[in-house]
Amino acid sequence: MDIRAILMGLAFAVMWASAFTTTRMIVTEAPPLLSLALRFALSGSIGVLIALAMGETWRGLSRLQWRAVVVLGLCQNALYLGLNWVAMQWIEAGLASIIAATMPLMVAFLGWVFMGERLRPMGIAGLALGLIGVAIIMGARLQGGSDPIGIAMCFAAALALAIATLTVRGASSGGNVMMIVGLQMLVGSLTLTIIGPVFEDWQVTLTPRLVWAFAYTVIVPGLVATWVWFLLVHRIGAVRAATFHFLTPFFGVSVAALLLDETLAISDMIGVGIIMAGILAVQLSKAPAAVLPPVRRPPPA
Repeated sequence: MDIRAILMGLAFAVMWASAFTTTRMIVTEAPPLLSLALRFALSGSIGVLIALAMGETWRGLSRLQWRAVVVLGLCQNALYLGLNWVAMQWIEAGLASIIAATMPLMVAFLGWVFMGERLRPMGIAGLALGLIGVAIIMGARLQGGSDPIGIAMCFAAALALAIATLTVRGASSGGNVMMIVGLQMLVGSLTLTIIGPVFEDWQVTLTPRLVWAFAYTVIVPGLVATWVWFLLVHRIGAVRAATFHFLTPFFGVSVAALLLDETLAISDMIGVGIIMAGILAVQLSKAPAAVLPPVRRPPPA
């Protein structure tokens, strides 16, 4: 893994984790589903225009890439982010980012149980560590009054993204990355535009914080982070790229504490550290073993 890939991974982790803080700012002053639909409409349109300017086209997408557009649009954008945005009306951004960070653990578990993927002892230990870390944080948070429905919605969101991840493996190959990013956001926007009015009314408290948080969410996590992720997967592979997810809970709680003054308990810090170790162990267990060159014996004298 070269220095450019490392910087790309760190940048992705910071951008992805910071979205939970700006989302918390948005959903306290605007309806979550309709706001998210508007965000995807803007991000998706900008993404498609950028893709066209780069010479990309939807006509060149393979069947696997079209499946990725639909699956990611529904599972990642409408379900994963939709459930998270609704839940963050009632739970803190730091807690939501911690739950979201369990997604790689879910991917490893589902692949192991349902798809017959081999998981080394280090990976099994990582799953156990992740479960312990989640139990420590959730136990303290539930005793502290965190909303159990919001927590359940965040776990359901992470599960939806894990299923989407397993479904669209390999979709970043074949080029047209920005076009895929833009189109899957438009799919999410269309879905939420249909669903949103059933549950919400468009009542917005327009403030400077809402404006800059929404603009940041559209551009940085919405477009730049997703684009960087696809490029990173194409550069170093999905397994190595997913290793950077272990940084998400750290950056998530740090940004939320810095910008929203959210309290960090000792149990949070201990649980986050254990979850990070578990995610890293799972991802490292997937790395291919190094192949040693054959030993050449000297010819007999």
